[in-house]
Amino acid sequence: MSEKATKTPQIRFDGYTDAWEQRSLGNVAKITMGQSPNSENYTENPSDYILVQGNADMKDGRVVPRVWTTQVTKTADKGDLILSVRAPVGDIGKTDYDVVLGRGVAAIKGNEFLFQSLGRMKKNGYWTKLSTGSTFESINSNDIKEAQILLPSLDEQQKIGTFFKQLDNTIALHQRECDLLAKMKKSYLQKMFPKNGEDKPEIRFDGYTDAWEQRKFEKFAQRQSNTMISNPDNPCIEYEDVISEQGILNKDVCSKDAEKNGIIFTEEDILYGKLRPYLHNWLNPDFKGVAVGDWWVLRPINMDKNFLYWLIQTPQYDNAANQSSGTKMPRADWKLVSNTDFYVPISNEEQAKIAGLFEKINTLITLHQRELDSLKKMKKSLLQMMFV
Repeated sequence: MSEKATKTPQIRFDGYTDAWEQRSLGNVAKITMGQSPNSENYTENPSDYILVQGNADMKDGRVVPRVWTTQVTKTADKGDLILSVRAPVGDIGKTDYDVVLGRGVAAIKGNEFLFQSLGRMKKNGYWTKLSTGSTFESINSNDIKEAQILLPSLDEQQKIGTFFKQLDNTIALHQRECDLLAKMKKSYLQKMFPKNGEDKPEIRFDGYTDAWEQRKFEKFAQRQSNTMISNPDNPCIEYEDVISEQGILNKDVCSKDAEKNGIIFTEEDILYGKLRPYLHNWLNPDFKGVAVGDWWVLRPINMDKNFLYWLIQTPQYDNAANQSSGTKMPRADWKLVSNTDFYVPISNEEQAKIAGLFEKINTLITLHQRELDSLKKMKKSLLQMMFV
């Protein structure tokens, strides 16, 4: 393979054919190593200087103000790139503010192309190989300055950088939608179910004014106990198969040759993860199967199934489930949970409407999450094909 071929990406914009040039980072960008202010000068006052100390001060590739300081040591300007030089090494972000640099970061004057290139180096493990120290990973000024990168012409850099910036903006938009919908769902779980000591929720659908009925959990949710060995018609679901707080499977149901003993569930039931209840494992299945391991299989009694599914996600239920037994491996206590009082709508129609609202929110979250995952996958592939 020719040298030009090894320094040429698989995909390029029209009109660009020259091989990329290998350069040292220190020769193409100004680098400023951080120096921490004295700790007594740290503040929580947003009127002081923003201090960036490390990865904890960045989120989703952006500096997020968390700590401030009255002492100015080394600085970075708005628009600079921020590189973490201590564990975790190599995380890269941008700053939308003028900031003070702690010793856990370095600032780099660079364009969007360089930002994407440094992010790719992180994902490829470039910095980890250079990091020193057996107990605390770090890289020094020389490591950064001598880092080898391949660069096209400035014009091609601009086109590549602009393309990935637009892609990142689209990813960020879907991430914000997911975050906003998740916050909405959390808020509604607090406001559409009565708070402790109250018999009506804060928010209701029009036409419903009656007080909710107080009932013990065991009066509207029966724990199933019949067991069987899983088979192709009744696949097994293990605790690890469900994504926490999302209520979705992280893989296809069990293979046809899997045979495991567990509790039978049907389309009428809901699975609740009793192990480490703070992890929030639950599943609303639309198929028959066998729940293997640390599950409660709950069947509603004179209650809308979907309403029960959302009730077990409320703060009230969470409080009861987390009064668990055990310390290292806590489990929800059925006797305690089953005897806990909850307020529930008398009307099955109101139950169904509440459940329907949450289902719609969940569907929107799922759609945005799928698009988000698809875009991230596409970006990963394009970074491999559009960079050398």
